[in-house]
Amino acid sequence: MIATLLRIRGFLFFLSMGFLNAFVDLGHKIVIQNTVFKVYDGETQVILTAVVNALILLPFVLLFSPAGFLSDRFAKPRVMRAGAWAAVVLTALIAFCYHQGWFWVAFAMTFLLAIQAALYSPAKYGYIKELVGTDQLAAANGVVQAVTTVAILAGVFVFSILFEGYLQGVPQHDKGDILRQIAPVGYLLVIGSLIEVACAYCLPPTPASS
Repeated sequence: MIATLLRIRGFLFFLSMGFLNAFVDLGHKIVIQNTVFKVYDGETQVILTAVVNALILLPFVLLFSPAGFLSDRFAKPRVMRAGAWAAVVLTALIAFCYHQGWFWVAFAMTFLLAIQAALYSPAKYGYIKELVGTDQLAAANGVVQAVTTVAILAGVFVFSILFEGYLQGVPQHDKGDILRQIAPVGYLLVIGSLIEVACAYCLPPTPASS
């Protein structure tokens, strides 16, 4: 079944996009959340962790209607390309924030990255049927969900290791210093977004909904 799906033109690029989108989004969250864990404790740590999670979830709740409209009004590959370019811009700004040690700006960028993902998601999931057809829809949905889960687990593993690796032997009391120390992680976010853009341009075109 998977072999059949992979023979469909564009399906492998589509899976790569889904993987990279989840991987990059989670990578930034891990950086911010781990910085909170290093600098704060007690009630402040709990509150800031809850705020980070809220910043990620709120756009999906607030923007489901306009996001759905966009995915119907415009061709879904076009929406995904726009979303992928938005991710490049946002990750470049995030990487710059890391270099400058601007923790609170990077913290706020979590919300903007979540908005990008929220506007991108309906087009991504709606495109599955257009790409594989009705007969393969259930199998394709299962594969996409599995790849997304793997991306989340991989993001937690990779970015946690990178975070701790760059901070090894470095004082960890100032959040700005922590971000400056792990700044190279920002390059990985940008590279992932650029590869996502390249994959988006390899998707077969489909028309917009009527």
